[in-house]
Amino acid sequence: MKILVSNDDGYQAPGIIALYEALKDLGQVEVVAPEHNNSAKSNALTLNAPLYVNKASNGFRYVNGTPADCVHIALTGLLGYKPDLVVSGINNGANMGDDTIYSGTVGAAMEGYLMGIPAVAFSQVHKGWEHLDAAAARARALVLELKESHILGSKPWLLNVNVPNKPLDQLGSSKICRLGRRHAAERVITQENPRGETMYWIGGAGAAKDDASDTDFYATKHGHVSITPLQIDLTEYAELESWSKVLNK
Repeated sequence: MKILVSNDDGYQAPGIIALYEALKDLGQVEVVAPEHNNSAKSNALTLNAPLYVNKASNGFRYVNGTPADCVHIALTGLLGYKPDLVVSGINNGANMGDDTIYSGTVGAAMEGYLMGIPAVAFSQVHKGWEHLDAAAARARALVLELKESHILGSKPWLLNVNVPNKPLDQLGSSKICRLGRRHAAERVITQENPRGETMYWIGGAGAAKDDASDTDFYATKHGHVSITPLQIDLTEYAELESWSKVLNK
């Protein structure tokens, strides 16, 4: 197998190091990741500034850009070959429900998917890297399962995976589930800088609003690893006809 690994927390983050260590003996595994933390950058590409690629002492390559930049550069010339799988993570915190719209972790995997390559985004539910070894072990197990299922050579697909912060022997089974929904985000935080100007900080994510038994929120809350297949087409097909009637009058 040829695997490209990226993330949004940066090439020095414990999550990407653990993921690489878990996968490195499965084939040709290369890391191309952001130089710095790029959380919540979604699918952003850098189009108004040059990008530079450097290599760290451990062989990881890092880019002064976004997660999507890293995967895009890797797949359009840097690697020189087409990998079988793009893997992103392991993220420091959950990417469930509405998080997937903003997530740089998902954005990196999605870039692989958009380029025609199967991709998986891995995240831990809580920040802090507790039981990261268990999350890496489950990531490895899933990649092996995907390899043995012989779907890596098929049409591209995109999976979003969230792993509870638990020891390996306490993790539940994997559950295929849909994305839940969150409440509105918390209030913006304001501060005054030394010049008397007001600074604004985006507030925290809201609590789970839709955490029904078939959602990722429910699965991880009950100790299971959530796996959600994602799609890119945002078209609201059920409303095409009604909008046509409204706007074509």
